[in-house]
Amino acid sequence: MPHGTTTPPRPTHDLRQGVPDAASFPRTAWLAAARRALTAAPNEAFGPGDPQGRIELRRALAEYLSRARGVRTTPDRIVICSGFAHALRLLYGGVGGPSRGVLRGPLAVEAYGLPFHRELLHGAGVRTVPLEIDENGADVGELGEVRALKAVLLTPAHQFPTGGPLHSERRAQAVDWARAHDGLVLEDDYDGEFRYDREPVGAVQGLDPERVVYLGSLSKSLSPAIRLGWMVLPAHLVGPVLAVKGQREAWASALDQLTLADFLASGHYDRHVRRTRQRYRARRDQLLAALSAHAPHIRATGIAAGLHAVLRLPAGTESDALRAAAHQGLALDGLGPFRHPGAAGLAPDGLVVGYATPPDHAYAAALAALCRALPAPD
Repeated sequence: MPHGTTTPPRPTHDLRQGVPDAASFPRTAWLAAARRALTAAPNEAFGPGDPQGRIELRRALAEYLSRARGVRTTPDRIVICSGFAHALRLLYGGVGGPSRGVLRGPLAVEAYGLPFHRELLHGAGVRTVPLEIDENGADVGELGEVRALKAVLLTPAHQFPTGGPLHSERRAQAVDWARAHDGLVLEDDYDGEFRYDREPVGAVQGLDPERVVYLGSLSKSLSPAIRLGWMVLPAHLVGPVLAVKGQREAWASALDQLTLADFLASGHYDRHVRRTRQRYRARRDQLLAALSAHAPHIRATGIAAGLHAVLRLPAGTESDALRAAAHQGLALDGLGPFRHPGAAGLAPDGLVVGYATPPDHAYAAALAALCRALPAPD
């Protein structure tokens, strides 16, 4: 070890984004739903699985998504998968390359997003074209400038990770582009259920179910441990997606599907979302109060919804803040790695602070460590 350096302690606090509060999982209600589902399950549910998903779950999802998110669908348009990444693999291919997917050609993506998703697409041979982000969301006006483009992937309910919904005019503009170019909008309904200071933002899919593929999962709203997600597809894509998926369900447990169907139909999912929404809002407010008291020069954005906030930092200070956080025993994400490597211009400095993960008894200490790691005012 070089003289004069110290090794950061192992993290004692976790403020990384993307993970819900594990302690909030509704164990009692989920167990009751599982018991009811097992009791009522027909014998054929214990045989080979339907790759489209259990009809009980597809019916429950069609009702819930229509009521809560403004999605226009029927059970026959829904295909169950194991999560968002699985949906991308079905659409664009995975280890076997693009020939195993349904869609072809370049894909427009937001200039900020999960590196894991970009790597998945790159591994399938998909060229991703970044769209810049501003206060109104992705600049979908750039779509017409990309040659041979047939699809765009958006997070319109809450742009990840910068925050904020896609403006209504841009939602309509994206759908108009898809209609004019025989294209598709892939809608990742990221954090659509966790909103605090604004009215609900309905799904873009409701504007044109034949031009929008709606993608959702339980990873933020319930738990990433339950490997269930869904695709609401235009009619012409249902058959091709099922052909790629195969003749038998290889990913999503039929018993978990039946449990989720009961959990949705019984109203327990709605109650869980309402309860956790209140909890996460209180966590967000506690973060903002700590910043106001100890780092008023730091601006937090993307705070009207979701499970994280972005702290905007002075230029050139992101790396130093991350090192300081590590020495405070704090696990934290910088904003820079979420930016598409092909995006033009310099990425602004920032920290992506997840406020859902720490247990209640440790949250105040985690926020104190965060404030100590932030750069001092100029």
